[in-house]
Amino acid sequence: MAISDWPTAERPRERLLSQGAAALSDAELLAIYLRVGVRGKSAVDLARELLQRFDGNLAALASASLPQLAATPGIGQAKAAQLKASFELARRALSQEMEQRDNLTSPDKVRDWLRLQLAHRSREVFLALWLDAQNRLISSEELFTGSLTQTSVYPREVLKSALTHNAAAVILAHNHPSGVAEPSNADELLTRSLRQALALIDVRLLDHFIVAGNQAPLSFAERGLLA
Repeated sequence: MAISDWPTAERPRERLLSQGAAALSDAELLAIYLRVGVRGKSAVDLARELLQRFDGNLAALASASLPQLAATPGIGQAKAAQLKASFELARRALSQEMEQRDNLTSPDKVRDWLRLQLAHRSREVFLALWLDAQNRLISSEELFTGSLTQTSVYPREVLKSALTHNAAAVILAHNHPSGVAEPSNADELLTRSLRQALALIDVRLLDHFIVAGNQAPLSFAERGLLA
């Protein structure tokens, strides 16, 4: 049955207008965005099928590639592109809100911000959060971008950026597109090398995180790997 044949009080759009977006299920919110279904399926049915493909996980859905989204019958390239654009806008809005100067002062907030920035990236990215003497954010900067499996990081460029920002401390992070957060020997060697180099210009390396998928980013500090 098409949504237009439903009782008015049960239609997702009308419920949103009368009760607010929070009153709707994930499938109903997606259905409003999809607007129409396909033959034999309402937009809500189509939204449910899309969610089921990602085990009901909105984070996984938002991180899906265009081909993965378009693979759901009835979605296609156009709807997949619209969904991808809407997820990216939401990610950017939340990222900007979290990036306010005093909002990245706790480890949990840093983890959430890094996951927003890196979990969806298909190639390795190495970034730095430059901090002042009170550990408040000065700037976030993507320093290097690499291949699907690795990126080259040059300590000289990291030091140059630290001096440019007049930073007192830094949190480093990179992603593992493989989805495995465990640090490699190369990751550990690089971290030690950068910590020693940064110490020469009085910049403290507070932590190095590895982001892998939607799991909690791995902390080198918590693993005792910064010593």
